[in-house]
Parts: sequence; structure tokens; C-alpha cells
Amino acid sequence: MESALVSPVQALDALLTGNQRFVSGTPLHPNQDAARRAELAPAQKPFAVLLGCSDSRLAAEIIFDQGLGDLFVVRTAGHVMGPEVLGSIEYGTSVLDCRLVVVLGHDSCGAVAAARSAVEGGLPAPGYVRDVVERVTPSVLAARAAGATAENDFIDAHIQHTVSLLLDRSRLLAEQVASGHTGVVGLAYQLADGSARLVTSHGVPTAELSAARTA
Repeated sequence: MESALVSPVQALDALLTGNQRFVSGTPLHPNQDAARRAELAPAQKPFAVLLGCSDSRLAAEIIFDQGLGDLFVVRTAGHVMGPEVLGSIEYGTSVLDCRLVVVLGHDSCGAVAAARSAVEGGLPAPGYVRDVVERVTPSVLAARAAGATAENDFIDAHIQHTVSLLLDRSRLLAEQVASGHTGVVGLAYQLADGSARLVTSHGVPTAELSAARTA
């Protein structure tokens, strides 16, 4: 699948369909052979940008059953954002013409757990880990203010906060979403069963997704 050939909803549908294959144990492993490698040597045309957590269990191409050249992946602990991340995402949408941006969080996230420990127990993080924790802290505070107690509530709140922050800080991306060119969604990945569920969506008509994708 190439960026110029898909809409935001088609891109999301392709990811969720691939995730269903992964969950069921029937992956196709597309675009992973020597022919694909040679085809991509001159240029890349990914169909989605993915900002995910650096967690080693969150390999995007595997859990969404994609291959070489399909996803433009940016990963940081706790999917926190700085100028480099914002620039990378804008490169994916404006230069590579990706039609979808995905923020991918997950349960048992160490960054979220560390931020909760810092807020609830005043436990400082060492070195530059503190910077990661401080960037996740607003999500934890917002979730607590909303009465969150379950882990997934905190994970969802952080995913939603990241999406909102991305659209607030990147005028370029916000304009692309407003024009209907690009969509931004937040997904939460479950480590035990491998499933990804939709948490939040901007510029993607999710009602058009297959019923099986949203059930």
C-alpha cells in the first residue's frame, strides 16, 4: 500500500486488519522479501506515520503485520514529544505524503508507571529519565482529576493527551487534518493478547471502518 493510493480511513483499516491477523496468529508478513527491498531502494512511500512507545514489545511492523516501506515509525519512551519528534512526524505527512498519523500506547507502560509513582509518592527519576517522566506527568494529573483509578484509564489519558498535544503544537498537521488530507488517531495496545483498540480519532471517519474492526 502506498500513501498516494489511500485515504486516512483506508490506512487505519489496513492497520487494524493487519493487527487482527497478528492476534489470530495468521500474519501474511507482506513486503518483507528481496523484491520489496529492491523496489524501495530509490524511494519510500509509507502510508502511515506511527509515533509509538520505545517498549521492546511494541514493534509496529510486527503487530500490524506490515513490511518494509509501509510505516514511517518514530519511537520514544512513553511516546513523549520534542522538536525532533514533531519534525519527524511533519516530514512523514508533508514530504512523504502519509495520510494517517497513529499515536500508539500500551498497557504496563513504564513511563506512565514512573509518572504515577512520581505524582503519588514523590519518587524522583534518575538522569534524563526525569525528563520523560515530567512529559508524561500532565497526562497522569489529568487522569487523576477525572477520577481515574484503573491502569487503562491512565494509558488512555496519556494517548489522548499526546494526540491533543501533537495537534496543538504542529500547525502544519492541524491544517492537514482540517483539510481532510490527514487523520490522527490514538491506539492502545494490549500486551497479553496483541490487540490494538481505538482510543481517539481526529479527521478519520471511523464509522466507515468495517464493523469487524470496531466491534
